[in-house]
Amino acid sequence: MNPISALFQKREKKILSVYFTAGFPAINDTETIIIELQNAGVDLVEVGIPFSDPLADGPVIQESSTVALRNGMNLRLLFSQLDRIKDKVHIPLILMGYLNPIMQYGLENFCRECKETGVSGIIIPDLPFNDYLNELKPVADNFDLKVIMLITPETSDERIRLIDEYTSGFIYMVSSASTTGIQSRFEEKKLDYFRRISLMNLHNPLLVGFGISNRDTLSAAFKYADGAIVGSKFIQLLTEEKSAKPAVRKLLESFL
Repeated sequence: MNPISALFQKREKKILSVYFTAGFPAINDTETIIIELQNAGVDLVEVGIPFSDPLADGPVIQESSTVALRNGMNLRLLFSQLDRIKDKVHIPLILMGYLNPIMQYGLENFCRECKETGVSGIIIPDLPFNDYLNELKPVADNFDLKVIMLITPETSDERIRLIDEYTSGFIYMVSSASTTGIQSRFEEKKLDYFRRISLMNLHNPLLVGFGISNRDTLSAAFKYADGAIVGSKFIQLLTEEKSAKPAVRKLLESFL
């Protein structure tokens, strides 16, 4: 069974996923950060593939991408890093990246390397849904990779149900139509969006991302969805601490 499916079968609620950019703050930090997050009890880790034009990302993650690229991070190096720790990692790993570098690497090569290095799923924010159905899905299915699709407050119910029908793993419920970033709380309009999606009785679990940064936003995500995804907050802490262990500790403390 795919590790993402196994996770949601074992734990239906309060899933915590953490995102960070591969090769940030330093080129060889990727492996250490994954292991530290696993040791701290994080359920799922999303590893960002740095890209020069990350349209969905706010300034914190954009800067981490710039630094990672300057450090020399690329897909080939990332796969070699993941390969070194694949026998030590027991939680699901997801690669999150934009379509351009993945297409340059080659879809089949990318999916094969994901499978061989212990990656369970992929998120490609700028992947058109029809391209997913016609080009990526057959390849990803062949390598037992979950392709996670994003929805926003502007996504129609019809599109949401299509995504729910033709994907598995979970649905990434973006809290707003803007870029990633830190929020102190979710306004009522966003909570109404969470309620609306939760009442659709979708087959896939839902994880809320964009803006999870403290106890209030995490609690809201846990109330209306199956879990939460933290990104900018953790990148900010990595920037401040320059080291994985204290950054992970401070992240978890911010949710107490």
